[in-house]
Amino acid sequence: MPQYMSPGVYVEEVPSGSAPIAGVSTSTGGFLGLVPDGATMPKLPDGTAYTLAPAGEPVLVTNFTEFTTRFGEVAARVDANSALGHAVRGYFLNGGTRLWVTRVASLAPGDKGDPIDAALEAMESVDEIALVCAPIKPPDGVDGARMKAIQEKLLDHCERLGDRFAIIDSPEEVPTLTADAILKLRESSYGAIYFPWIDVTGKGDYAPPSGHIAGMYGRVDATRGVHKAPANEVLRGALGLKYRVGKPIQDELNPRGVNALRLFNNSIKVWGARTLKPGDDFTYINIRRLFNYLRESIDEGLQWAVFEPNTSDLWAKVVRNVGAFLTNVWTSGALFGNTADQAFYVKCDEETNPSISRDLGIVVTEIGVSVVKPAEFVIFRLSQRTQAGK
Repeated sequence: MPQYMSPGVYVEEVPSGSAPIAGVSTSTGGFLGLVPDGATMPKLPDGTAYTLAPAGEPVLVTNFTEFTTRFGEVAARVDANSALGHAVRGYFLNGGTRLWVTRVASLAPGDKGDPIDAALEAMESVDEIALVCAPIKPPDGVDGARMKAIQEKLLDHCERLGDRFAIIDSPEEVPTLTADAILKLRESSYGAIYFPWIDVTGKGDYAPPSGHIAGMYGRVDATRGVHKAPANEVLRGALGLKYRVGKPIQDELNPRGVNALRLFNNSIKVWGARTLKPGDDFTYINIRRLFNYLRESIDEGLQWAVFEPNTSDLWAKVVRNVGAFLTNVWTSGALFGNTADQAFYVKCDEETNPSISRDLGIVVTEIGVSVVKPAEFVIFRLSQRTQAGK
């Protein structure tokens, strides 16, 4: 106990046992791609080469130059070995800021198992990753079935962790511009697919668009918020499209959850915001990502409550902290309602925590939110009005 030696007012700092809930990152990327062991590395000033990052190990890069010093020089043309590099360049060009890159030396399973599994397992340890991509241009020997399996693994990864979202590339070549030809994946609200591939050189060098799109997600998150649908945005660095998608084609793709990239006034825009699970509560990308954000932020922000006495005092602190956090989310425009009470509720009391739950050491908090959905279909009803005679 402090010793007070003379009369006066003393101000002390006392730990509260709780802390405000802070929002987690929503746009940190996690890219998985092919970089062979013999990649050409740039040189240091003394003439020695940089060291290639180990396969299967996530490496943080914050700009394109950092990427080249860890993963090698990127060829001007897009091929199997340079697709990852072009995706990383597109990520930073479109507004991405933090990116964890994990390379695999081969896409084929070997004696030590599937390198994709090992890479995804390593990425699990990086908690801040929120967007997952595998920008891969399949080399010889890697067929559509293998690419489908890799993309399914991305979805499994995101669903299991519950705090990240997969951006999926469509096949580069399709026999027909139909959803059946493009969409080969199972339904999942934890991923979205984009079509077609984009020209990144202006010379017909087509690259998977997921890296550019992940950067655009980050740009929208920073300027508008994770609740804003990442669509109707220009895709920087996209100079052309493998296929031209018009309204009749998109009328068939959109209901099936295929997000189109389209040309408007000489700009290529992302013209879709649907997950791979149309017709669900999480049809829209921004709703799934908002829930990921809420869940992860509350999870991390309430870790202080573990092992606290399970009493009404704890329940009140939980309600207060979660309520304050959701009030900030509501004021940002992410929740629907004219008042906070209309936008959300938080309940943690004797009803949600009966004695049987308390005996098991369980604290249950019920949270309800009213989310803002995107105006996907903007309709103006026009009619002719006849001037009545006087």
